[in-house]
Amino acid sequence: MAINQHLYTILGVPPDASPEEIKRAYRLGAQRFHPDANPHPGAAIQFREIASAYETLSNSARRAEYDRQRRSIADRRPYFTVHVTPSRRVVTLLDEPQVLYLLTEVAPGRPETKPREVVVNLTLIIDRSTSMKGARLDQVKAAAHHIIDNLNEADIISIVSFSDRAEVVVKATPVGRSERLTLKALVSTMQANGGTEIFKGLDQGFREIKKYLNKQHVNHMVLLTDGQTYGDEEACFALAEKSTQLGVAISGLGIGQDWNDVFLDKLTSRTGGTSTYIDSPKVVRKFLEEHVRNLSQAYAERVQFSVAPDADVILESAFKITPSPMPLPLDVQPIPIGALEYNRPVSVLLQFQLPRLTRDGARPMARLDVTGDIMAADLEDYKAINDVAIEVAANPPAESPPPSILNALGKLTLYRMQEKAQEAIARGDVAEATQKLNNLATRLLAGGQEELAAAARTEAMRVSQTHALSDEGSKMLKYGTRALLLPPPEEPAQQG
Repeated sequence: MAINQHLYTILGVPPDASPEEIKRAYRLGAQRFHPDANPHPGAAIQFREIASAYETLSNSARRAEYDRQRRSIADRRPYFTVHVTPSRRVVTLLDEPQVLYLLTEVAPGRPETKPREVVVNLTLIIDRSTSMKGARLDQVKAAAHHIIDNLNEADIISIVSFSDRAEVVVKATPVGRSERLTLKALVSTMQANGGTEIFKGLDQGFREIKKYLNKQHVNHMVLLTDGQTYGDEEACFALAEKSTQLGVAISGLGIGQDWNDVFLDKLTSRTGGTSTYIDSPKVVRKFLEEHVRNLSQAYAERVQFSVAPDADVILESAFKITPSPMPLPLDVQPIPIGALEYNRPVSVLLQFQLPRLTRDGARPMARLDVTGDIMAADLEDYKAINDVAIEVAANPPAESPPPSILNALGKLTLYRMQEKAQEAIARGDVAEATQKLNNLATRLLAGGQEELAAAARTEAMRVSQTHALSDEGSKMLKYGTRALLLPPPEEPAQQG
């Protein structure tokens, strides 16, 4: 019996709830989330869990056994929590739809827990097509050497190279001290040639990582590419779905200007990974070193986020703010959001459209369900739930949005501005795109982002003349405005 499922929390009742209260909670859950009443994919997922919890708690013998096991757990503090900050605490009674934001923060519930040295099962999938020849491939090789030197002996590494065919450079193996020179020598043999077929590299990398696949490990693939793949995108997305089901995240590193950022975003976001733009090969080592170090700091792995709005509420967007800003897919439920580290939370900004509100008082809005594997406790599928309700009033008190919401929305607006400029270009509306880029430049300059502001001005001029963004400028604005969502780095403490 899965004690970590918190069956009472799933049903939304206290542990001393009467059978009648348990039945009433189940009926309420069915009214809100049964697929016949609620079309949202997240609702169907959560209703299955509500029904499973009710099946146990409505049976006196099974409930007694579940309670006995619960009482045997000495420390019942949560392993992680889900805190929600709404853009408004009281919503106006209004005869038309309105928008509400929820800033959702998933944070370790036991931050004092001693970090456990987790085993990292890592696969590097390296583009060795002709365009990688020279400094790009040399820097990637140097970065791979550095990773091999810095992994722990219990960690597992495999390396796959690909062009128009894939080759296993390093078979999946634990990194022993005596093996490191051999592994680095194998990496040095990579030569650039051929075209770019990403699926072949992903498929071979997936085969390697599965050799040591284990829920007690951090299982992660990193794709490094400088080019676009053609004709195999859907096969890549299908592999990403299999990868997510097995708990393997995929992150992507795009080098230079010629790779497909839309493809890489979609591929990685569906697995809980991240995508990153590197404008210079010299930065590859720094990025990979930091990325792998963060993998080893996992407090919870394979964290997934299920959002079940009430039937008349629409989830319009989801954007991960920290630790790696990027849009999250709405057509995937539950939504993978990657790892939860010991020293920083995962925060997601959700945008909802509320229906016409014709009745004042409290009403339910959405149920947020976060699940993850707690690495330090060897605990799988730990769950935390936040059932969000709103207060509706004809004349709500005047209030300003919380600073955390204002800060996130202000910076996200900059990202949205470059996004809308690109959409305008796609529609052929050059005047609108130029105006949005000039407005973006003004906002960036006011915020002290001089380099990004100059790039926006340059691209505005380019669009007015050529009706297109440059590949470099497009990626710089997209990933540069994304990075603004991150909190500023902490300054080192001064010596007294």
